[in-house]
Amino acid sequence: MALAYNEAVESMRKKEYPMLQGKVYLDHGGTTVYSKSLVHRFSEKLTSNLYGNPHSESDPAALSGQEVDKIREQALLFFNANPEHFDLIFTANATAAIKLVGESFRDLASGSSSGTFSYTYHKDSHTSLVGLRNLADEDHKCLTSDEEVEEWLSGQEHNPNCNDNVPGLFAYPGQSNMTGRRLPLSWPRRLRFASANQNIYSLLDAAALATTSPLDFRDPHSAPDFTAVSFYKIFGFPDLGGLIVRRATGHVLTWRKYFGGGTVNMLTVLDESRVERKDATIHDALEDGTLPFHNIIALGCAIDVHHELYGSMSLVSKHTNFLAQRLYRGILSLQHGNGRRVCIVHNDNKDDSAYDDAALQGATVAFNVVNAYGRYFGHPSVERLANENSIYLRSGGLCNPGGIAHYLRIEPWQFKRAWSAGYRCGGASPLEVISGKPIGVVRASLGAMSTISDVDNLIDFLRSNFREESQNLGFRQMPEKTTNTSRSPTLRHHILKEPMGHAPRVEEFMQNRSHVSDGEKMDIPEKVPKSRNRSCWSVAGLLLRKHTKSALPPEIDNNKAAAIKSQKWTI
Repeated sequence: MALAYNEAVESMRKKEYPMLQGKVYLDHGGTTVYSKSLVHRFSEKLTSNLYGNPHSESDPAALSGQEVDKIREQALLFFNANPEHFDLIFTANATAAIKLVGESFRDLASGSSSGTFSYTYHKDSHTSLVGLRNLADEDHKCLTSDEEVEEWLSGQEHNPNCNDNVPGLFAYPGQSNMTGRRLPLSWPRRLRFASANQNIYSLLDAAALATTSPLDFRDPHSAPDFTAVSFYKIFGFPDLGGLIVRRATGHVLTWRKYFGGGTVNMLTVLDESRVERKDATIHDALEDGTLPFHNIIALGCAIDVHHELYGSMSLVSKHTNFLAQRLYRGILSLQHGNGRRVCIVHNDNKDDSAYDDAALQGATVAFNVVNAYGRYFGHPSVERLANENSIYLRSGGLCNPGGIAHYLRIEPWQFKRAWSAGYRCGGASPLEVISGKPIGVVRASLGAMSTISDVDNLIDFLRSNFREESQNLGFRQMPEKTTNTSRSPTLRHHILKEPMGHAPRVEEFMQNRSHVSDGEKMDIPEKVPKSRNRSCWSVAGLLLRKHTKSALPPEIDNNKAAAIKSQKWTI
């Protein structure tokens, strides 16, 4: 599919997205931006109609029910999913859709000989997919690469002795929410027609993929059994998710034990416990309580307005991947005066041409920023500085633990050390770099209303704030270990956000290091000349830790203190 920039976005953005004036929004992977026309269309719907609770029998309630049924079919057709072969269960978000599948498999498997189900998932999975492993007890496995998935699928196809007494679930993302790399959509069909085992079902997390790419379920035999989607990532509003279910396999979900209001035909609570669930459709039995019918009505407006503004998801895909290609190449072109690249881009694709192919790569670039000597800038600091310049990115672990561990080469013990030292995912943390490695990345993700100027503004920001000219290289390469062997200290490297030539904020720094012992000494580096490049940060200091038991890091067991007393450790 040839990439093509949609110039119409330039002309309609000022009218449809006034909230973007003077801002560069590059977190469409979190949520895209709703249009002005969508808000007006939804407002007109609400002010010209009276909608009631669909569980009631009044005229307003009937109107709501009719709208919900119509929009359910409209949403399926948006994904080219024929309502004869697919059903759509409305959920709060994609995570709720994934959880519904996991709970259903757990309850189904409770009656099997093993009492659990087998769960297999890809290393690029979002945290919400990884979380299903806790519902499978110990019967779960993470496949660490596409090649390992291929080997696993081949085993399902050719192993006649495969255990068919245990239900199984294979889950993976259509697109990595961290790097934007797109994974093969052929796996569900291969799994379905594997000769060895017909009891393993497929779950596709399409929340990231569907943001800027069409989902095409015209062939129900090739589609996943279950697909989780997030509508606010596609349209910006409403805050709503969904689970697309193949009718041929949807009966598996009906074994879920929990039932909520609106999902039963008959229920007794006195003298005996009996329940008869609704079974006319799959969604009847699984949409607990009153549906968010106002949000569903807004979804109908969103689909209509999106088509009017952008035509089709195929055009959105061409537009956003054109921009992603420009962003990727622009970031890679940034070099320090000594030739080192300013940014390290993370991706499993083997060559740069992946950004030319929307089947392989989405509109996302994940990267880290380094100085002229290869030392990392903390990802939160990059995001904060961008935010001060009205450029809105996402940084951190991105709810993708497998991707962070893989691309940044962080071992489990290093995660544990970071936790003990105060690192917390999704919250304020005193740690940004551990053992010379970043513990998160910076992500820029594009959307249907993104423009060339958004891309160029980010590239200019990185160039002006982080690129160092050769004559201004104010960073001194930090030694890997101390040379003062008589004191046997441990070096800790901390880079604070201070212009070169300014005194470090020592008092503030020490206050933030509450676990530093009184035995530690702060050595302040000599003042260095000011740099004309305002991106240069100063080295705040080197903490020298005496090897006493009281000075050991908090995560180390006191019983092991003597054994490691003479060793060095760094954070």
